[in-house]
Amino acid sequence: MKSADKHYRFINSKTGYAIYYYSLSSDLTTEEIKKELQAIKNRVAIQNRIYCETVYWEEIRENADFNMDTI
Repeated sequence: MKSADKHYRFINSKTGYAIYYYSLSSDLTTEEIKKELQAIKNRVAIQNRIYCETVYWEEIRENADFNMDTI
């Protein structure tokens, strides 16, 4: 079994804080990934007692080049 190689963070848009991290296999189709991420987003919102619309997800890129001047 191939290890998960797509990593995501779920963020509370009101605070800007990451509240959950999740990994998925890149073997999944785009549709399967979206469906899984939506289910996780709903679960995270419920567990944190916030509206689902308040939570969003973004992929964590391992080789991301961050420029601290723009943050």
